[in-house]
Parts: sequence; structure tokens; C-alpha cells
Amino acid sequence: MALQGEFNKAAEDVKKVKTRPSDQELLDLYGLYKQALVGDVNTDRPGMTDLKGKAKWDAWESRKGNKFKMLVCPRMTPCQPILPLPRK
Repeated sequence: MALQGEFNKAAEDVKKVKTRPSDQELLDLYGLYKQALVGDVNTDRPGMTDLKGKAKWDAWESRKGNKFKMLVCPRMTPCQPILPLPRK
């Protein structure tokens, strides 16, 4: 499967998990997703009253410089512990 296909499948699979991921796992996934789709952060950090926005921005910023191929590689992604194992 091509990298874009793997990414799209993982993005859909994350939406179907049975238990809600922890806040940190959600932030990690958000950072990976934004970095893969948009690339490096291209906006200013939200103001001090926007705690949720700052946390999301920081998660995205933490992935700065990573390339799409590195983010999608299945053996490196933090999505794996969240997603159910594939059935054989």
C-alpha cells in the first residue's frame, strides 16, 4: 500500500477505536496529522487564554521538520498502541 493510502487508513482507523485515547495520545495524533497534512507550523501560537489551542499548537510544533514518510511509517507511529491489531 502506498504511503498516502496507509496514512488515510490510519486516519480512518483512529476514528473507530472503542475506547477514548488519553489526552496526551490525542495531542500526539493531532501533531502527527497536522504535520503530515500541512507540514511545519505556519501560524502564530494561540494566546494565553486559549489553553486547548496552545496544547494543540505545541503538539504540532513538536513534529516540526518531520517529513511525511517518517510520520506514516507504521513501525514509528504512536497510533499503533491505540489502534486494534489487524486480524489475520
